[in-house]
Amino acid sequence: MKREDVRNVAIIAHVDHGKTTLVDCLLKQSGVFRENQEIQERVMDSNAIERERGITILSKNTAVWYKGTKINIIDTPGHADFGGEVERVLKMVNGVVLVVDAFEGPMPQTRFVLKKAIELSLDVIVCINKVDRPEARPKEVVDEVLELLMDLEANERQLNAPFVFASAKGGYALLDPDDPKQDMKPLFETILSAVPAPEGEADEPVRVLISTIDYNEYIGRIGIGKIEDGRLAVGQDCLLMNAHDVSKNEKIRISKLYQFDGLSRVEVQEARFGDIVAISGISDVQIGDTVLDPARPEPIPFQKISEPTISMQFLVNDSPLAGQEGKYVTSRHLRDRLFRELNTDVSLRVEETEDTDCFKVSGRGELHLSVLIENMRREGYEFAVSKPEVITKTDERGHVLEPMEQVYIDVPDEYAGAVIQKLAQRKGELLSMGTAGEGVTRLMFQIPSRGLIGYRGDFLTDTRGSGVMNSIFDGYEPYHGDISYRKQGSIIVYESGESITYGLFNAQERGTLFIGPGEKVYAGEVIGQTGRPEDVEVNVCKTKKLTNTRASGSDDALRLTAPKIMSLEQCMDFIEQDELLEITPEHLRIRKKILDPLLRKRSTISKKH
Repeated sequence: MKREDVRNVAIIAHVDHGKTTLVDCLLKQSGVFRENQEIQERVMDSNAIERERGITILSKNTAVWYKGTKINIIDTPGHADFGGEVERVLKMVNGVVLVVDAFEGPMPQTRFVLKKAIELSLDVIVCINKVDRPEARPKEVVDEVLELLMDLEANERQLNAPFVFASAKGGYALLDPDDPKQDMKPLFETILSAVPAPEGEADEPVRVLISTIDYNEYIGRIGIGKIEDGRLAVGQDCLLMNAHDVSKNEKIRISKLYQFDGLSRVEVQEARFGDIVAISGISDVQIGDTVLDPARPEPIPFQKISEPTISMQFLVNDSPLAGQEGKYVTSRHLRDRLFRELNTDVSLRVEETEDTDCFKVSGRGELHLSVLIENMRREGYEFAVSKPEVITKTDERGHVLEPMEQVYIDVPDEYAGAVIQKLAQRKGELLSMGTAGEGVTRLMFQIPSRGLIGYRGDFLTDTRGSGVMNSIFDGYEPYHGDISYRKQGSIIVYESGESITYGLFNAQERGTLFIGPGEKVYAGEVIGQTGRPEDVEVNVCKTKKLTNTRASGSDDALRLTAPKIMSLEQCMDFIEQDELLEITPEHLRIRKKILDPLLRKRSTISKKH
């Protein structure tokens, strides 16, 4: 049986190809907003970090009405680090809108998300976006998408996918690039005709596969999923089971039921098959669980989520300045917050270690973990993290395998040499080199995941901010050998106090400083980078000895070079194995794991022997 009044569709694409802007446009033209209502751009990116970085991190649900049909739309992330979000939400939909940039064409993440959709036999609509770009080449991009579909062994229905040409920014869609530009109706019509209506049995016992978890301080956990069969009503007694965990068999009652309408969640008393619903009141609902009627205890199997590739240690901050800036500083606070993140982030792993003040956190990539760190920092948490490390595996013969990435780089011709040289130093292998437009070189590398840790900062510097880099996980290969990340040593503070201009002036001759005068420092803190491989200890709290002929006012004549202010990702890249990054709501401080200089020296000597 089909529900012709509902369509469930996901918007999938490579990062920055315009998914979220397209959803904005569909919301506006379906009458979700009042005519005089002020709307911010990328309204679906509700998280502060999403808005700042211009990326989507969490998949979002919304719904619009068109010609009496409810279209449930899911906006998904484009970054490979948040691929776990894409994989699971595709279980809720019957079709996808694949958004492809009319100039860039299919990119690595386009392949990744399309492959997931093809594996689930979902119907595809291809939306060639940004056709109003001066350098747009929509006809060539159509051929490239068809090649990709054949390459991914799409079925006949997927190979005959309808193409729509659009400008999400301009607010129009066309079935042919030469049609007159009006509105998004052609895309709405294509969704109604090309995306199958959800099928199910109205009279069968209810089954709902939970594909996403939301969390609310007041309500608790909210399970979001599509009703596969039957009806679900408030007050109904159900079972909570999991196809991959036989021990899970819990009696529950549906206390509240919501459906999506525009950007809101609307409370409803009943929903039926084909509807995407949010269920609250189940305390330990997990992604992959099935809410079902006791009369049919058959849980639905769930898509396996890709494993994490990078791990870091999250530790309680034990520096001399600990507890002065953060609101949450204890191991209990840190533990509760990390395990709470598992409520909504399916790709994350958190493990307790022998040390109660230390937790091993594993994620899909550096960006994945840095977003978690930044969120915690803004919430008032204070803690320390170690250098990111890749998660290796061992094969049957005992060989160590490490995760690999395929990297695609578009860079102005004059910077291609610098990029090739840097990635070669990080064990990158150049697979192909070609042109991607006038004056632009496209490079394709295979590189160990650890070779990319912290490279993005260098990449932007080397290409003067004009390069575009994308990477995607490419399986495991034998260990490629050690990589020398940092050629320079650290400038380490010798005694605690406050940094003084006189002390900094003497220290800046040793290298690049990360701090200015008037900042609290402590022994063992790293405040700069030397020009040599060895670490250097300096006293930046040192004041000038005053005599009748040497007045303190002459300090004003000392010229300090502006300190190098580093971002969170740059700090994560900079730290070595014997260093930690101290994170507080106000500061990022790099420090040695062993603060005492004498103990540090002993530790170094014992390692050599």
